[in-house]
Amino acid sequence: MCGIVGYIGQREAWPIVLKGLKRLEYRGYDSAGIALINKDDLNIYKKAGKVKELEDFAEGKDLTGTVGMGHTRWATHGAPSDRNSHPHTSDNGKLSIVHNGIIENYATLKEELESRGHEFKSDTDTEVLIHLIEEIYKKDNVDLLEAVRLSLHEVNGAYAIVVMDEDQPDQLIAARKGSPMVIGVGEGEYFIASDATPIVEYTKNVIYLNDNEIAYVTREELLIKRLDNVVQTPYVHELELKLEMLEKGGYEHFMLKEIYEQPRSVRDCLRGRIYPNEGRVQLGGISEYADKLKNIDRIIIVACGTSWHAGLVGEYLIEEYSRIPVEVEYASEFRYRNPIITEKDVVIAISQSGETADTMAAIEMAKEKGATIFGVCNVVGASIPRLTHAGAYTHAGPEIGVASTKAFTAQVTVLTLIAFHLAQQRGTLTSSKLSELLTELDNIPQKIERALKSDNLIKEIAHKFKDSRNCLFLGRGSGFPVALEGALKLKEISYIHAEGYPAAEMKHGPIALIDEEMPVVVIATKNSSYEKVISNIQEVKARKGIVLAIVTEGDTEVKKMADYVIEIPDASEAFLPLLATIPLQLLSYHIAVLRGCNVDQPRNLAKSVTVE
Repeated sequence: MCGIVGYIGQREAWPIVLKGLKRLEYRGYDSAGIALINKDDLNIYKKAGKVKELEDFAEGKDLTGTVGMGHTRWATHGAPSDRNSHPHTSDNGKLSIVHNGIIENYATLKEELESRGHEFKSDTDTEVLIHLIEEIYKKDNVDLLEAVRLSLHEVNGAYAIVVMDEDQPDQLIAARKGSPMVIGVGEGEYFIASDATPIVEYTKNVIYLNDNEIAYVTREELLIKRLDNVVQTPYVHELELKLEMLEKGGYEHFMLKEIYEQPRSVRDCLRGRIYPNEGRVQLGGISEYADKLKNIDRIIIVACGTSWHAGLVGEYLIEEYSRIPVEVEYASEFRYRNPIITEKDVVIAISQSGETADTMAAIEMAKEKGATIFGVCNVVGASIPRLTHAGAYTHAGPEIGVASTKAFTAQVTVLTLIAFHLAQQRGTLTSSKLSELLTELDNIPQKIERALKSDNLIKEIAHKFKDSRNCLFLGRGSGFPVALEGALKLKEISYIHAEGYPAAEMKHGPIALIDEEMPVVVIATKNSSYEKVISNIQEVKARKGIVLAIVTEGDTEVKKMADYVIEIPDASEAFLPLLATIPLQLLSYHIAVLRGCNVDQPRNLAKSVTVE
């Protein structure tokens, strides 16, 4: 949520910053703005709405200048509007700021600044911060870097900021705490951004700012300090990200592209980690903790949203194959209820972005209580991999669509590997059985390709469901998290109310909703609960519900009862979530398109939730 782009160099800043903001649109936002310094003039253009509206608004205006910064805002303090859009300025209009995050004590600071004569033009917490910087700048007679550093000692909350000064036009000041920031290193130029997507076409060399670090950036110099004023030696990383990963590649939407990338993303996730012939899983990121894993009492999985659903699949797999008790917690609730955690617990934190605020807070709390923390993350260089003791990247590649698709199946794949790795370490699976499972897992990418071939059929079914107002998703066992994820996808991008339930729980409430207008999507694959699910389908049909069943290829029994049937390849129960998810993603996508929804950027949602 929210995005930052900054540039200082020899090129014109406007086109670089504007293109960068377009690259960051996937993060979710409701307004956009850009600040430029042209010689001694600070020019700011901002507009509620999409980046295109900002571009149209600024057409014909003075857009020159080789120093600039831009922002896409996801509203927290103050409604989406032109005046609440970033960048914000100081009382004298000479300083400007863009900010991701939340200043929690802004109200107290604002009251104090107002008592000193400051007047505010917006409802945001961000404007308070730039006024505070201005106050310290004038009162303490220090340079801008020091003014920003001292100001950040007085604020509580999370932030990634970039600050400009009209009177000192050849510098940018950047800082972060709890919100990501990366600096791209060029020749006589630097790029600043929330993530690497706006930077990759200009440089492969980047520096990830750490929490409580502040950067002084000119065309010739980059100085990084901690907030305690200790100078840091930056480490330059080489980006693996490729520009073509950020393009639609001929697909109508990023979401559809990412659904179709899943054979590749799952394959990349498995590469170098499984050895079917040897019956062996190798997870280098957690190998040094092998002895600890043999003696743990419990695993706690913390995550939010789609990642939480992946965690539920992981619970089934880890308990089934490694016989370790697992609890799956919403990170947002876990952090506030004083949970019992010991040194014999392992906490697995799952996050696509690696910046999810609630998950990061849960990690910090669990570390304080002595737990060992493993991270499952997609974004290299993100905060969560740096906060955890060990972990595994999912290698799904950039996911631009706000509604997660390939990240979910990649997370499930990593959790499957963790389950098998633990079973291997603890001796709860024989070598022959593990070899058999790994051989089948190695073939899952090809089976996903086969599942994608139902796309045209799913599009036809979507026409039947597109005007529905409600939808129920049912599953048993590991099919239950798949039902939850299917319901989440539908509500996220089509705005149809949808709920996922364990199929057996239908009788304890949701059955009251079923009538001839209620679509019910049932995960009815051939697994240990197959006969029970058939009974649930009969209960729905007895009340005239419309049944769409996800079935195993060749199924005949469910076909006799269901109104619509989508087949997926046969697989062991362990791998059904990876396959049954595919048609549900496609169904949500096609329904949303038919309803005219913005598939890649659903209303009110953000890709990376960096505030509570």
